[in-house]
Amino acid sequence: MSGTAAIWWVRLDLRLADNPALHAAMQCGAVVPVFIHCPEEEAPWPPGAASNWWLHQSLSALEARLKKAGSHLVIRRGDSLGELCRLVEETGARGVFWNRRYDPACIARDRTIKAELRARGLEAGSFNAALLHEPWTIRNQSGKPFRVFTPFWRHCLAQPDPAALLPAPRRFPPPPRWPESLALGKLTLEPRLNWADGFHRVWQPGEAGARAALERFLAHGFPGYTEQRHRPDRAGTSRLSPHLHFGEISACQVWHGLKAAAGKRRPPGSDWRGSQFLAELGWREFSHHLLFHFPHAADQPLRREFDRFPWRENKRFLRAWQRGATGYPIVDAGMRELWASGWMHNRVRMIAASFLVKDLLQPWQAGARWFWDTLVDADLPQNSLGWQWTAGCGADAAPFFRVFNPTTQGEKFDPDGDYVRRWCPELAGLPAKWIHRPDQAPADVLLAAGVKLGRTYPPPLLSHATARMVALGAFASLKSADA
Repeated sequence: MSGTAAIWWVRLDLRLADNPALHAAMQCGAVVPVFIHCPEEEAPWPPGAASNWWLHQSLSALEARLKKAGSHLVIRRGDSLGELCRLVEETGARGVFWNRRYDPACIARDRTIKAELRARGLEAGSFNAALLHEPWTIRNQSGKPFRVFTPFWRHCLAQPDPAALLPAPRRFPPPPRWPESLALGKLTLEPRLNWADGFHRVWQPGEAGARAALERFLAHGFPGYTEQRHRPDRAGTSRLSPHLHFGEISACQVWHGLKAAAGKRRPPGSDWRGSQFLAELGWREFSHHLLFHFPHAADQPLRREFDRFPWRENKRFLRAWQRGATGYPIVDAGMRELWASGWMHNRVRMIAASFLVKDLLQPWQAGARWFWDTLVDADLPQNSLGWQWTAGCGADAAPFFRVFNPTTQGEKFDPDGDYVRRWCPELAGLPAKWIHRPDQAPADVLLAAGVKLGRTYPPPLLSHATARMVALGAFASLKSADA
């Protein structure tokens, strides 16, 4: 196909380096990078508001990068198959290449598109650009998918290292003619209100931002990651999750970056493959593995006996949790961090999720939907399976009797109260002894700190001790029903 044109169908692979679909398209000669906005094709999980904000910024960064390389991004809106067929006619392209997505709706759509393009005599190629291992390539000894993380990850680590990284093209040969394109702003991805203004102060979407985040973490975060990763008051995590979700950096790039950084340490690090950080990348792989093999788990419990769980839907409870007004400071701080920055520290995500599903007995799907709309790193496999882990209804799930105590969790992982002070400034004057339990603080301490329970900060929605007993009873009733 030398001397012809090909379409690189851009999706969640918003980078030029280590991009196998782009590399395949480049073998054809001229390349037409195309992004098609079609959120309805991802129903029932079209991107949420925070994801759309990030997508706008990342597409803008990709446009600028392509322009420097002598190309530009063609933007269309409509059904993917129809737009691809029109673009083939407009450009004379002989092939369409894309990188795979693993959400159930996208798998079904892409299968149809590939068959139709090939029926028209076109080359249609799809590639893995997001994962270390394709979900169908990892099986247990019985040939079935794994449902427990540890043997899954052990099996992954026994596989050969990921292939060498593909370089980013320096220049893009232009096609004979450029098709028409929408302006990025026409997609109206950015929120109309100023809700996302704070995101700009926190994030640098795009390939350059992803590379900078990885380099920063490898230099400063990775050496102490195991000790610091649970502390929301410190910058101990990589914050790579949105960059990985949008494909601004690949899992393979992270793998090779970690390996190279370990090799430069004195003495050279030999334990990087067993590191806790690499295991976190493994959990990302595991969630994709599970959703691929059990697609119903996107919004239904993996363990189907949980269809009978006695949730107690309560709009007032859900709203208080969403607003960060539960009366439990570590939970409220996390929910406010989420609203202000589009992100929440992972330890706090677990605490906040446990509080919603086990203290408040709200359905895990309600929490998953809220996270889906407000997280910039909203990733369907990780979001759905992460919530199921906390609720106890997923694979390798937390045992039903594990109910996080939000007060003691706050005291353990935010011992000085700095995280709470940042996101709940009305509590900033409280000493560390009382900042995670303001409802128990003496009146003179509250007065000195300017805290008025019920006015400047809410009292607890309910007693954690009582809620824990109710939750354990609900879980026990489910277990006894199976006996």
